[in-house]
Amino acid sequence: VARIVMALSSGLFAATAQGTAVALVDDHHRARAIAVVVGGTTVAVALGAPLGALVATVAGWRGTFFAIAGLGALAGAILWYRLPQGIVGTRLPLKRRLAAALRPGVMPILLTTVLALIGAFTVFAYVAPLAIEGGGLSQIALPGMLLAFGVGAVIGTIGGGQAADRFGATRTVGWSLALSAAMLVLLSVIPTFLPHHIAGPALMAMMVPWGIVGWAFPPAQASRIIKLAPDAAPIVLSLNASALYLGVALGAVVGGAVLRYGAPADLGLVAAIFPIVGLGVVVAGRWAARPVEMPAE
Repeated sequence: VARIVMALSSGLFAATAQGTAVALVDDHHRARAIAVVVGGTTVAVALGAPLGALVATVAGWRGTFFAIAGLGALAGAILWYRLPQGIVGTRLPLKRRLAAALRPGVMPILLTTVLALIGAFTVFAYVAPLAIEGGGLSQIALPGMLLAFGVGAVIGTIGGGQAADRFGATRTVGWSLALSAAMLVLLSVIPTFLPHHIAGPALMAMMVPWGIVGWAFPPAQASRIIKLAPDAAPIVLSLNASALYLGVALGAVVGGAVLRYGAPADLGLVAAIFPIVGLGVVVAGRWAARPVEMPAE
């Protein structure tokens, strides 16, 4: 029950935070504003696991949860104090909320988000067996490996937002998907063809560029979906966040199936299929990526 409540809270916050960030800036800086929000999530993912393990060794698992609750309360107080007054959301009836998902171009974007995250988390959810069995690394190397990925993810999030504002969100998404597929293929090639004493360091080195190209995707993708229904930004952002979480869950399922019937070195090749298909969806659906006004009641 506690995990369900935490998941509901996380999903509610993600969509609300992105919608609020968009409301605070002009149209030309939407992607950068979203990148800041996504960047916070990225830093949390990068640092949360090692910090949580550290707190658990000192104060036990209960201490970890108390620390999380304390940080959440502190964050809530900061938002209450610092956010400007007068931020008003758009109140829409259920019919118009559902209509947002059926607007031309929205479903292809949501499908692309799911595919991109399946590809990423098919590998990321099982990076431990990839590193240990495929690269010959020790368990001690895993925190450093995750931290390297987190550093790359932070850079990618910031760069992805800036690139989307400067070069266009669709172009940024396309490059992110293409380069992510290439990185995932390399994550299979390295442990398959290189000896452990080379494969291990090579996998470690791959974490930063993989994080950069992979996490350039979320802010650019969020910017794309906002452009389709700018007057319903909070709604379409919440749909995109749901698609993201679905992709994470399905990626773990796909990765588990790969390990059941194959080897850790197979993870990257299977994972690369999904961003490639996602890139195809982007190319095929570019004609639908245009601003659409919500119908009047």
